[in-house]
Amino acid sequence: MRSSFAAAAMAVGMCVAHSAAAQTQAHASFARADTAALHRQLDAVAKAHHGVLGYAVSNLDTGERLSLRGDETFPTASLIKVPILVTLYDLVGHGDLSLDDPLTVLKIDQVPGSGVLQYMHPGMTLSVHDAAALMIGLSDNTATNLLLDRIIIRRVWQKMESLGLPHTKVHSKTYLRISSVAMDSSVKYGLGVSTPNEMAHLFELLAQGKAVSPAADSAMLDLLAQNTDNDSMQRTIDGMTVPHKTGATDSVRTECALFRLQSRVVACGFTKQNTDIHWVTDNEAQVALGKIGALIVNAWPKK
Repeated sequence: MRSSFAAAAMAVGMCVAHSAAAQTQAHASFARADTAALHRQLDAVAKAHHGVLGYAVSNLDTGERLSLRGDETFPTASLIKVPILVTLYDLVGHGDLSLDDPLTVLKIDQVPGSGVLQYMHPGMTLSVHDAAALMIGLSDNTATNLLLDRIIIRRVWQKMESLGLPHTKVHSKTYLRISSVAMDSSVKYGLGVSTPNEMAHLFELLAQGKAVSPAADSAMLDLLAQNTDNDSMQRTIDGMTVPHKTGATDSVRTECALFRLQSRVVACGFTKQNTDIHWVTDNEAQVALGKIGALIVNAWPKK
């Protein structure tokens, strides 16, 4: 019996060693960046910004990570719609909702800001999937509220906490602070709150098929790749499809993106207390996020 236990222990040890060696070999097959230089360049962008800028960058295939203010809480603006999307697909995966379920747009549902449903004739119907596509592709606020009515705000909290993201929370429906479930935090942060590290980790989970399921995560990344707002991290990047989501208020600009280079790189940039509050393409925060995107793409080789 002792001989059998010894053999089993040896087999387990060999498997662990083989797994570690395979992981090391996989990391070695991807080019690494000059992370010290990249860190200096990203910090210089943050230092020059007239406001507060934090970022988190992680390479899923090499294990390289760097951040600034990574654990500091920031307003998310519409970037919080990604956790809403993940919660939606989690409920669909459990059979509590269907992407084909119909939603009816009533006059009371229509809110201003981004999106097109605010201009549609009240009484029109669309599917849950259609609303999700509008929420991500056009950051449609009315579509977001229709989905939050179905999934319930607190369920987003629960899903994020289950993924190890305790600071990532949506507070209310868009343009309806009266619906807030955490009024003090809602007043301080607006629609939602997160940290650069937490939101980067959520995008890592999506890239790895671990946020909900491989099939659901792939479908969500496809929606994120259709985001039409390319004025920030993607502003100087051409010929590359990047799943991403942005957020904006007067003094806030945010974005998280998955860059599929030779290796997979997640980059999240958060700004707050911005001096430039103009709603123009060359808003200072958007230009700063564009510099971050360009630095990321140049730090690692493309496919």
